Amino acid sequence: MRKTVLLIVPTLLLGACTWGINPTPASRNVRTAWNGDVSGCRDLGKITVSVMDHVGPVDRNDIKVRDELQVMARNEAATMNADTIKPLADPSDGSQPWGAYQCGTRPIPSATPAGQAQPANGSGVQTFPVKGD
Repeated sequence: MRKTVLLIVPTLLLGACTWGINPTPASRNVRTAWNGDVSGCRDLGKITVSVMDHVGPVDRNDIKVRDELQVMARNEAATMNADTIKPLADPSDGSQPWGAYQCGTRPIPSATPAGQAQPANGSGVQTFPVKGD
């Protein structure tokens, strides 16, 4: 009986870490400038968010930690009336600094390589023919 309890309790504690952090309705309007280009935007300040990156001796999934940091930064940026965030550094020990910006309706430039045209239909999707047999 005692061995069973010792196995179940750590499993439940680690399972609690997978519930995640949910975006607020206002944060859905906050974009992330992964390419770092926020020229023409107004700087509203710095946000530093943190989550648990390990539980006891067990490290959490790096992708999950990064995702939660972004969601938290977007949630906080929405309270500052920011519409764009950009990472200022890589996560370290479960903490990451972000810049909050107000860019208005100006779209963030895409990472389309120079010389490649955007599709004329404005959908952002290009199709290419596939060779048949």
